[in-house]
Amino acid sequence: MAEITRQGGCLCGAVRYDLRGEPFKSGLCHCADCRRVTGSAFMPYGQWRSHQFSYQGEIATYDGRSFCPTCGSRLFALSETGVEIYLGSLDDAPNGIAPQLEGWVRRREPWLPIIAGTPMFPSDP
Repeated sequence: MAEITRQGGCLCGAVRYDLRGEPFKSGLCHCADCRRVTGSAFMPYGQWRSHQFSYQGEIATYDGRSFCPTCGSRLFALSETGVEIYLGSLDDAPNGIAPQLEGWVRRREPWLPIIAGTPMFPSDP
C-alpha cells in the first residue's frame, strides 16, 4: 500500500508544502491565540514529524507560527521535532483527518456540537 501524501499551501500559491504519512496527533484548539490566528472559534490542526514534511517558498514567522508574507495565509508552526499544520491550508477538503482530542474547551463555544468519543481537555492536553 502506498504511503499517503498530502499537499497544501497559501492562498496566493507562493508557499507550498508536502506531507507524507498520517499525523501522529490531530485535534481542535479553542485557546485565545488559535482563535485569533484563525479568526474562527477554533483551529483544526495535525502534527507530523520533521521527516514527513517539506516546504517550498518564502515564509515569515511570528511567535513560532509561519505564514505567507505575500497573502498572509497562516500555514504551520515548525519545531525542532516536527510541524503543526493548520488543516485549513491543505489542498483537499474534506481531508479525512478527524480530531483525536479537543484542547482549551473552557473557551469552547457552547453552540458547537460535541464530537462523540473525542476527549476534551480544559486547557493544554
